[in-house]
Amino acid sequence: MKIAINISAISYESDMDFSEFEGLGDVKFFGEIPRKELFSLCADREALIVNKVEVDEALLAACPELKYVGTFATGYNVVNIEACRRRGITVCNAPDYSTHSVSQHVFALLLNFYGQISKYASSVAAGDWIRSETFCYFPYPTYELYGKTFGVFGYGNIGKSVAKIAEAFGANVVISTRTPPKDCPYKVVDFEELLKVSDILSLHCPLTEKTANLIDAKALSLMKESAVLINTARGGLVDEAALADALNAGKIAGACLDTVAVEPMRADNPLYGAKNCVITPHVGWVPRETRKRLLGIVAGNLKAYIEGKPINVVS
Repeated sequence: MKIAINISAISYESDMDFSEFEGLGDVKFFGEIPRKELFSLCADREALIVNKVEVDEALLAACPELKYVGTFATGYNVVNIEACRRRGITVCNAPDYSTHSVSQHVFALLLNFYGQISKYASSVAAGDWIRSETFCYFPYPTYELYGKTFGVFGYGNIGKSVAKIAEAFGANVVISTRTPPKDCPYKVVDFEELLKVSDILSLHCPLTEKTANLIDAKALSLMKESAVLINTARGGLVDEAALADALNAGKIAGACLDTVAVEPMRADNPLYGAKNCVITPHVGWVPRETRKRLLGIVAGNLKAYIEGKPINVVS
């Protein structure tokens, strides 16, 4: 099989081993290249594995031999699923590879925000503690997670993991999801109620036509002024202009984001410099252990397809 793989989507300074793919066929590896060059490179390929590369009608038309598209991701919004279906192309994603790391990142963001860790560490580095007349100083207010209402929207693998960790911190967990969960140990509420009661709201759903701009001006108006929004899922879930307005006006207390609608982030993003907004550059999934797990899943997907027993097929 002739295979093309976007290695820049998963490897940093060649820290991943792609030899498992090399045993599956004739492989061309590529990094960040112009789209026209991509069309040429993939013209005779039967399998294409990408992450943030858009697999649209134009690319599919340029690759008449293509039979398989794999993603180095759980989300597959960059792939035109209907166009692939019409062409008989199998699409496979990588579920559950990042549950541990993304859950960890949710609380890294939140604990940094609640504990003002970055500000206090910077203060000490600047010599403020050395100059202090008392053993402790606390100009930046901090908060306990214990006893807070922790809202989780989306109850897949990551949502379940985040809920469990929040419970361990002593938070009161409430869930809202479009698919009613079975045997859920937490209170399940509708979306409007989730917005109203949550001290912390963490998003864990895919980006679809129904969830695009889920957090808009109306949703933000229902949240507590003390609420913190966390988004480690997809940037398109949030109306960024509305969120920036709410933050700058003090309508909610803060936002902790690991993703924005257009990545890399642009200088004109309204959240750039917004008040009480902490942003990391989509790194919740990048621990080396996580990426090794992802690599194994994606290689296993392709191997299963070649053997005629495809797994993790996007329906």
